[in-house]
Amino acid sequence: MNDIRKKLEIPKEALESINQFLLDEKNPLINDLLNIIDKYGGIENINKKAAEASKIENLIDKLGNKNPGYVKDLEWLISERDKKSFISVEDYRKKILGDKSDLSFNEDFAVTLELSACQYFPFFIDIAKDAIKHQKLVPGRIIRVRNMKEQEEDGDLLAMAAAMQIIGSTWVETLDTKGTAPGPDGMPVNVHLGGPDTITGYFGGVGQPNEYALKWIDEFLYYYTNYGIKQVLNVNPGTVLLGYMIYKLGINNEFKISVFMGNDNPYSSLWTLLTAKLFAREDGTSPLIGYNLSNAVNNQTLELSAYIRKPFGFEDVVRLEHHITECYKSIVRQPYDRRDELIELAKNVKNISAKHEGGNVEVDKTREHPTDILEYFAAKKDLKEAGLWDALRINHLDRNDAVNSTARVLTENGIAIIAAKNLHHWD
Repeated sequence: MNDIRKKLEIPKEALESINQFLLDEKNPLINDLLNIIDKYGGIENINKKAAEASKIENLIDKLGNKNPGYVKDLEWLISERDKKSFISVEDYRKKILGDKSDLSFNEDFAVTLELSACQYFPFFIDIAKDAIKHQKLVPGRIIRVRNMKEQEEDGDLLAMAAAMQIIGSTWVETLDTKGTAPGPDGMPVNVHLGGPDTITGYFGGVGQPNEYALKWIDEFLYYYTNYGIKQVLNVNPGTVLLGYMIYKLGINNEFKISVFMGNDNPYSSLWTLLTAKLFAREDGTSPLIGYNLSNAVNNQTLELSAYIRKPFGFEDVVRLEHHITECYKSIVRQPYDRRDELIELAKNVKNISAKHEGGNVEVDKTREHPTDILEYFAAKKDLKEAGLWDALRINHLDRNDAVNSTARVLTENGIAIIAAKNLHHWD
């Protein structure tokens, strides 16, 4: 058996050939990438612009010219944060556990509470107000899947970027250069695909065909340098590789691999993390911050993915993100509720997040308009014209209620949680 295993060793000659390919000055793949980086002024200039753009005072200043009403909402959020209006971690545990609040919690295995997707800034403010009123938690991680150009115009992009810094949560944006919608230039990313009526065509690739992998880099650098947007969704093997490359070159980007990429077994995790290791920086870090496996995975696949992650030095770098609830319509068979599995998983696997795409099943199924994944890709004006705006607000609140249901179950089982760190302080 050991003699057979040795055949898997990668010879030095193979690694040398890879390096020769990457370093070849005539390599068109690398040259095209470097040309885009040069377009934005080079590595040092890119990072400098992004650092300046991400400063909260600069975000709010830009927002004042775009949507002054949102600035007032942010000022309210800052005020409530500073007044400690949000429930503390200690008080939350007392609320859930009562006399048993002295239960021992292992913070090393804390589960990040994740809300997906939080599409519109006004609905986020509603979630924050609801959290104060009912002493709920605001999640420590928020995913956004909204058209970038659209939210750039109405101020949501600026407002959410500032709000996430205020509350101390990580967040992810989704670039327009993806196969499920027209790209930033208004042209279809995949010319052969349309809406849901052509959904089977996406089985051949939902992401960035042909030149769109490089357009994805171009689009990312635009939002990175102009708004400081550091972390974006990644749905395609080519753009994942490019994300590794620009980080290795020195750009301080981050990304999460989406559930839409379909990684659904330990060997796909090995492929993903193996490439991350090959392109890690000398300090061992990678831009791969979140790794969202398929909805189909079980605990064993997640545990084996963690097994791969550890010897590569990524246990504290790459968060394993797992769907606990899903949109009630258009994505999975219902009922979909993975809380029981999460309790067992969280006892053994570090650095995971509990992702909530839909409300609690028993609530979502009774709504006149339950959560629907297809609305992630609809234009705001179309949703409003369809009379869905109030229903979408309820859907957002339902999602955060699902987050809090999971937080309760985790707390009852002595499992630590990570909520918005600047809101839910330690006494």
